[in-house]
Amino acid sequence: MKFPGLILMGAQSKLLPPSIPFRFFVAAVVFHIVAWGMMALDADQAAQFVGGPGVILAAIHALTLGVVVMTAIGASFQILPVVTGRPLAAFWPCRLVFWLFAPGTAALVFGFAIIDQTVIVTGATFVVAGLTVFALLVADVLRSTRGMITLITHGWAAMAALLSLAIMGLMLVFDWEYGFLPDHGGMAIAHVVVAVFGFMGMLVLGYSQFMVPMFAMGPSPNEKEVHAAFGLAAAAIVGAAVSAMAGSTNGLLVAAAAGFIGAVLHIRTMGAVLRDGMRKELGLSFVLVKAAWVFLALAIVFGALAMAELDDRLIALFGLVALLGWLLTFLMGILQRIIPFLAAMNAAKEGQTPPTPSAVSSEGPLKIHALGHFLGLALFAAAIILDEGLLILAGAAAGGIGAIAFAWFALDSLRRMRAYGKMTPD
Repeated sequence: MKFPGLILMGAQSKLLPPSIPFRFFVAAVVFHIVAWGMMALDADQAAQFVGGPGVILAAIHALTLGVVVMTAIGASFQILPVVTGRPLAAFWPCRLVFWLFAPGTAALVFGFAIIDQTVIVTGATFVVAGLTVFALLVADVLRSTRGMITLITHGWAAMAALLSLAIMGLMLVFDWEYGFLPDHGGMAIAHVVVAVFGFMGMLVLGYSQFMVPMFAMGPSPNEKEVHAAFGLAAAAIVGAAVSAMAGSTNGLLVAAAAGFIGAVLHIRTMGAVLRDGMRKELGLSFVLVKAAWVFLALAIVFGALAMAELDDRLIALFGLVALLGWLLTFLMGILQRIIPFLAAMNAAKEGQTPPTPSAVSSEGPLKIHALGHFLGLALFAAAIILDEGLLILAGAAAGGIGAIAFAWFALDSLRRMRAYGKMTPD
């Protein structure tokens, strides 16, 4: 494995045009606001949602596709060339991904909200087309990468999961119209598992092996533990997906146990990197990252309990903890590191000294975001437990204010990047 501190050497020469990653990040912060806002539109349903088309399913896809996957795509396009030293095949397919995926996500979200099958199918088709081009670009980089076993294994696993979730998603969409699936609910559970833990989970686990040591200026993670966690996670994902489609509760519980052990091992490995890192003060971003690790373990526990008890509140709590608690919290923590770093690297022109990331970002909006985010999570959890729609409204308001503050942070970083680039060189 490449020593994390060496990743940044020559990174500036491997930067994409800033318009490529930042268009995905800006779209993500817009969908971030939309997702919280849509939760408020059907507050009573949100407190007890367990599936089916409508405003809440639209909000979930605004979050998963519009925020989580959108961020992952933009970050992958920039992270992979820097980490591997292998350039992307071309820039124009990256732009094509955006113009397929972003409008497709918007159409899919709108279609779910108004329950219009034609709009849903159109949006889903564009989303899958965009994800296909993205997967081909990533696969090309992975194919030419040598020696980085951790990145390669997690990357190929994520791409396999992406293919699977895209196929399952299309099948679920068409099943509403034609009713050909023997168990729509089982396929839906498998789709959630593969999307949340397969595609995004493998990307998060894989990139964490490089990004956490890079930010903490720490050593490379213990490779034996990394490989063990990967094996447990992969087995758990496949086992859970197959068990869900087969209707096996016992199989789901065994998969959850394997996944929990893998998650704990991953958290332990990352904790050792932070403990041994030279940079101890990692700021607010790693408060979110550490909280996300706790939510990851809790998500698996709630998922297992939901399958064992089949209690609607446990299913809703699983969705809350897995999506808003783990994935969104983690990505918002990492994104507030990535945006200033890329802004700083792209700000300087020839003859200029690059600014520090703190010079092209503001801490104030991030504090508002963190407060709103965690308050929104707490209020949503209380709403689910008490079945109280008014708490959803309060939680959506808190989360929405946090999302607006994060958008302020991201757009302000872009403004500062452009302003620095216009300065006269010393």
